[in-house]
Amino acid sequence: MRKNSIKNTRINGEVLRELSSIIRGEIKDPRINPLTSVVSVEVAPDLKSCKAYISVLGDEKSQQDTITGLKSAEGYIRRKLAQNINLRNTPEIRFILDQSIEYGVNMSKLIDDVNRQ
Repeated sequence: MRKNSIKNTRINGEVLRELSSIIRGEIKDPRINPLTSVVSVEVAPDLKSCKAYISVLGDEKSQQDTITGLKSAEGYIRRKLAQNINLRNTPEIRFILDQSIEYGVNMSKLIDDVNRQ
């Protein structure tokens, strides 16, 4: 299976939806910020690994605590993913902090400040 095939794109979307649902509703870890969202998911073509890009609204400590909490709950998340999605292999999930939304908000704020002056 190629990386950008229709099947891989469909699997990425399904894993993204289920991962968001699991993180939002089923994990009770107090380290995980309630304003955590899954921005995108890249599942490898062989379905063995997965990169999940996570965005956290909050300060640096909150972001690091959320990533730590997600890494510690990885086994539970993977098991719930296997129950909800019928795949040949359940991918091993690697959580990566995505700063693009925060960067965009900061740039928008800077542009607004320049326009006011």
